[in-house]
Amino acid sequence: MSLHPTLQPYADAWTHSIDAISELLQPLAEAEWNRRTPCPGWSVRDVVSHVIGLDCEMLGDPRPIHTLPRDLFHVTNDHQRYMEMQVDVRRHHTAPEMASELEYVIIRRNRQLRNESRDPGTKVRGPLGSELTLEESMRRHAFDVWMHEQDLRTALGRPGNLDSPGAHVARDVLLSELPRVVAENAEAPRSSAVVFDVHGPIEFLRTIRVDIQGRGTLETAPALGPAATLTLDWETYVRLACGRVTPEAVTDRLKTEGDPDLTAAILRNFTVTQ
Repeated sequence: MSLHPTLQPYADAWTHSIDAISELLQPLAEAEWNRRTPCPGWSVRDVVSHVIGLDCEMLGDPRPIHTLPRDLFHVTNDHQRYMEMQVDVRRHHTAPEMASELEYVIIRRNRQLRNESRDPGTKVRGPLGSELTLEESMRRHAFDVWMHEQDLRTALGRPGNLDSPGAHVARDVLLSELPRVVAENAEAPRSSAVVFDVHGPIEFLRTIRVDIQGRGTLETAPALGPAATLTLDWETYVRLACGRVTPEAVTDRLKTEGDPDLTAAILRNFTVTQ
């Protein structure tokens, strides 16, 4: 195996999630591919199209030449238009065509990963012409595919893999966004601390400390007398952070203590990816 050791966890997480997606799709009748998912405007077929498209991008395939219809009301910005292209171009594909393309892409990606010898810091193409390192690209990709596995599980009523390798990648990706959420977006008071207590298949206790300059840092040490504490289960944390539910929809699964204005501001700004 020529894959750099720091990249291996992301390859393993992708493999676990993509195999789970393939297994979820095998027994589906044609009509089940049209079930609504938590992603606005996307069916099961659309999410699978998106996953195929993400892997085609990782393979370096040219993007489809396609004109989006004007009546896609869930598409409102350039990033969504970029992502929708790979989805809309497959919208009329049959279930066997979709499953076949997914399997072919998995074969090609497995071959690519077996032969991957580049350094983690190598610059690669990202969405909308951006540039990022290979390590960040694979990290983000492992997270995206795991999240869309969860979208499919929600749509199909098949929960699972909330503690899989992809879930651990997702935890780290989402935790890295917390200092910005608390310090910048929610504008937590300077020299304060906010605690997140998450339980369930993945458990963690993390503190965001805001310094005198208003910068937030992520710490594992608990805070004494925090300005606010949010206690919730891992699945709810993920669904909130990824914009799959609103705070109002999960009040029964969420406990807040401390400054009510601050907790409300944090929850308003909790979504970091969609």
